[in-house]
Order: sequence, then structure tokens, then C-alpha cells
Amino acid sequence: MAARLVAQIMQIYLCRTKVPNCFPSAQLKISYLRLCTSSHSSSPGTIPKPENTVLLNNLTVLGVDIMMARKRQPGVLRKVDTNEEGVAEFLRNKGANRETVASIISRYPRAITRSFCQLEERWQIWRSIFNADSEIISVIERSPESYFRSSDNGNLEKNITFLCSLGLTSKDLHRILTTAPRTFSNSLELNKQMVKLLRDLGVRLGDKNPDAFVKRIITKNAYILLRSTKRIKTNVDFFTEALKPSNSEFIKLLQGHGAEVLDLSSDYMKRNFKNISERLQLLGCSIEEVKKFFLDYPPAFYASFEKLSNKIDCLLESDINIKQLLKKPRILEFSAKNLKNRIEELERVGYDFKKHGVTILDSSRRRFEAKLEKLNEEG
Repeated sequence: MAARLVAQIMQIYLCRTKVPNCFPSAQLKISYLRLCTSSHSSSPGTIPKPENTVLLNNLTVLGVDIMMARKRQPGVLRKVDTNEEGVAEFLRNKGANRETVASIISRYPRAITRSFCQLEERWQIWRSIFNADSEIISVIERSPESYFRSSDNGNLEKNITFLCSLGLTSKDLHRILTTAPRTFSNSLELNKQMVKLLRDLGVRLGDKNPDAFVKRIITKNAYILLRSTKRIKTNVDFFTEALKPSNSEFIKLLQGHGAEVLDLSSDYMKRNFKNISERLQLLGCSIEEVKKFFLDYPPAFYASFEKLSNKIDCLLESDINIKQLLKKPRILEFSAKNLKNRIEELERVGYDFKKHGVTILDSSRRRFEAKLEKLNEEG
């Protein structure tokens, strides 16, 4: 309002006043813009548009949690043109019950801005990957944003085509859509940037098939396409500096469990690396042995330091030395309670860890029980 008034005053001023030829028109425009900005900033705060009461009533009937919706995306509740009833009917026709529909809209209100045509077209694309409607509903219920965030179905199709070009199969796409569905809402350019980064990394490490290298990383960690290239670069640099792996060791790391930690917070990994390294060195491990431990057991980068320490203590208290642990670090996958129970059962039958090693601890429940039964018979 104030800006419009200033414009009117300026028009009157220009009509009634002869502007000297020496006064550049650009200068006049700048003065006008500054005046408008000044007038606008001095005016009271703009009163927000009121919420749409008809929409609120409709959402309430659908069972939507209005307080949650208001907290998540308040602007949606002020819109005049929405499609809440159409979206609810669409989801119900696909197999969602009333509670599921209400939960989806409550957590992602922007869903009600999508048209039936957009939703149906997107559904058919997803359906080409999933085996049943119920699978799609399950994903949407867990992550409404993955389905309703974008209406650009062309981008979705391009992403699918691009990922298939890397050798990803329908099974791979199914896994990605199930675990990290927002991958397909990324712009195609973003996904291409990440793939280029990974491909270049494979080339630098001497991998003979960079596309297969990229595919293996993505299938190991579907979330990697949701991270920034900056984070991945930082983590690659950290691995290089901290572990100083050879090219073959690095390739093996990234194509195995290392891919699962490549997208984590670098600060968290650095802290874990420091704490665990210090603990292992205090137990007599050399720096080289520490590096090998992390190369062989990448989950140590994200495991709770406290829980990991408790497991190590549990093993040491049972006369299992740290060198034995370094040879079989996957023992640490089991909980401290599980390890303790297994050790007690083995001690009852006179099992000698120094003589027979600790491989028995790193076995499935079925294999462990079979081995224990055999030991009982021998004893």
C-alpha cells in the first residue's frame, strides 16, 4: 500500500517537474526504488493471510491432525485451491485406510496440492517397479514426502532411465525406492553430479569398470544419492588421510561395508576414529593394526564408542586377547549380552580360546548351537 502511494506521488512529481537533462534516468530509477524500499520497510508487518476455514473443516473430517499440519507446512492451510478430498479418495482407492490417509496428510500437508492426474501418472511409474499397490502405500506411509514432494513426473522417469543406464536392475530400483525414495525426487542433474564424483573416484583408484564401481556403491548404500557431493568428498579425503589405504584396499573398502559409512557425518566419524584408535593403542595395538582394524571393520566408524568398548572389555575379561579380536573384528557385530552368553556356554564345555581361536563366536545362532552340541558330545 505504501509502495503504491509512493509510486503515485512519484508519477505526479515527474509530470509536474521538469527533470534536467543532466539528471540520468538511471539515477532517477535508483532514487525511486530506494524511496519505495524505505517506505515499505517503515510500514507495519504484513498481516498473514488467514487460514482457509473450509479447508480446515474438510481436513478435520478426514481425521487430519491440524496442529501437526500447521507445524509442518502452515502455508498450505491458507490456500484457497486444494484437493484434499481428491487426494484422500485417490489413496483410499489404492488401498490406504482412513488412519493412513490422515497420517500422510498430517505429516505432509502439501500432498493436498497435487492433482489426480499428477498422482495417477506418478503411481503408474512407481507401479512399474513395485509388485503391488500395497508396497507403494507402505512406502508413502513411511515417507509421504517421497511421493508428494514433486509433481515433476518427467524428472522421475529421467532418473529411472539414468539409474538403469548404470546397470541398476528393477530389483535395485525397488530397493532404492523402498529405502531411500527421495532419490527419485532429486533433480536429474544432482544425481548425475554424485555419479560423476563416484565414477571419477573409481577412475582415480584404477578401477577398470567405473560404472560397475558406482553401481556397487549405490546398491550398498541407497542413501548416498541423498547426500551432497561436498560431504562425500570430505569423507573420501578423511579415509585417505586417516587410513592411507592402497588403491586396491580403498576399492575393496568402498565396495564393501565402507560404502555404508561413506555418507555419514565426517565429524562423527573423526570422533569415533580418534576414540577407538586411542583405546586400541592403549591395549597394545600399533598404528598399522589400528588402520587395518578400520579397513576390515568399517562399522567401527559409526558404532557407539561406549558399546564397542563394553564388547571389547567383555572379550578381554574372558582371556581373549586383542590380537585375536583384530583377526575377527566382525565379532563386534553381536551385542555384549550375546557375546557374554556365548562365552559362558563355551566355558562350560571347556572351550580354550587361546588354542582354538574366536571364530566360533562369529557364527549364526544355528551354527553356534550345532558346534556347542558337538563339543558337549566330545566332552
